[in-house]
Amino acid sequence: MEGMELMSQNIPVRNMPAMMDVEEQRAIAEVKAAVVMAKQFPRDQKRAYDKIMLACQRPSLAESAIYSYARGGTDITGPSIRLAEAIAQSWENLQFGIRELEQRNGESTVEAYAWDLETNTRQVKVFQVVHKRHTKKGVYDLTDPRDIYETVANNGARRLRACILGLIPGDIVDAAVDQCEATLTAKADVSPEAMKKLVEAFKAFGVTKEQIEKRIQRTLDAITSAQVVGMRKIYNSLKDGMSSPSDWFEFEVATESKGMGGLKEKFGKKELHKKVDAIPNTDTEFEKKYFDLLAAINDVESEQELDKLFQEFKSKEMPAPDSVIIIERIEKRKKEFKK
Repeated sequence: MEGMELMSQNIPVRNMPAMMDVEEQRAIAEVKAAVVMAKQFPRDQKRAYDKIMLACQRPSLAESAIYSYARGGTDITGPSIRLAEAIAQSWENLQFGIRELEQRNGESTVEAYAWDLETNTRQVKVFQVVHKRHTKKGVYDLTDPRDIYETVANNGARRLRACILGLIPGDIVDAAVDQCEATLTAKADVSPEAMKKLVEAFKAFGVTKEQIEKRIQRTLDAITSAQVVGMRKIYNSLKDGMSSPSDWFEFEVATESKGMGGLKEKFGKKELHKKVDAIPNTDTEFEKKYFDLLAAINDVESEQELDKLFQEFKSKEMPAPDSVIIIERIEKRKKEFKK
């Protein structure tokens, strides 16, 4: 593509190496200039800290600054990519970003990086992004450049966050998170309009108003500011892919439809096969597929087989509660293989 673009500008092909050499020299000069400027104008850490704290007092930033996820029965919170970017901008003399290194055979090789120009410390992560999109109706290839760009950006966000936070002192990050929590608590909106927006936001993840109320152990009309802050952290975690709905909310899987007889999901390996075989061959094709998939997840003997089942599951259209149970079972089996 690069050669085609140059020829269209009537630049002889024999001059291309020279052009590339000029571009390389220009890039090197830019890097040298950035390093020199960083040395001449080093960051004032106190001023940078004050700028970070001031930024964290903005409600618009605080609302998207913290995520939460469950691990070992404990809720763990941390800074999101939005907060990491805000900290990096205020910390000064940092370069960070995501760049596509190559596109080949339907996938992109991508690099996320962060570079402290003062200390010459770098954090780099290189990864692959397949040009596919998984939907309830199946998996399809991405051909639109904009779709590919958005997919690459979404996949790179978490890597970029890790790169940035690898360069910022931990106490600075902790202070920023604390300030964002204080801002959220002070500005938490518990109005009926805000609660309606909250329910709509969680609806995208298959979470109902009743499930939210069960988690906070009260109606939304009586929700506290601290609970609003907690729910916003959970939402950020789900949005960033740090956790799944089943980590936070209870899902009842009891299908009362034709031939099911109110079967529950909680049963052992042998009983699972019996339940599958017991389903009548009437209009229960979906239910049989669901239980067949659960049985297969229990039977796999390697993490590679489990990954194949996960790809198969992505191509199936299932109600949100059933999907959550499938994902939860897959994650449980993955943990077993890693022990």
